[in-house]
Amino acid sequence: MPEKTVTVNRKARHDYEILETYEAGIVLTGPEVKSVRQGKVSLSEAYARVNKGELWLYNMHIAPYDPVLQRNYDPRQPRKLLMHRREIDRLMGLTQQRGLTLVPLRVYFNERGYAKIELGLAKGKRKMDRRREIMEREMKREVDRALRGRHK
Repeated sequence: MPEKTVTVNRKARHDYEILETYEAGIVLTGPEVKSVRQGKVSLSEAYARVNKGELWLYNMHIAPYDPVLQRNYDPRQPRKLLMHRREIDRLMGLTQQRGLTLVPLRVYFNERGYAKIELGLAKGKRKMDRRREIMEREMKREVDRALRGRHK
């Protein structure tokens, strides 16, 4: 069974410069897994943080699974992430540096069917950086168009 991407946080790559990526497992209940399989997940305002030596994901919205009646279900409840101790300790040290944060990039199911999340160690982009990136992209497009036009 190939890897199946459920959702991607496109805004993260726009707002942040991704320095490194990490893979983590997510602790979910049965109905949450079914809801994730249906694609009812949003990473728009989500972030991860090391809290008391454990890695937690905050503000990821998982819609309730309709066929199951869940009392007192909070779609944005904090969810524990699973990583090796060495990686968590390293992330704790890196995120305490000024300006670095852990941003979820995508949620997917791996080959074995486990729900995973790809986290990016990110540094926020300034408005100037975003503008420069847009200008570079437009210049590259113009060069590609010009080269394509000559070869016809």
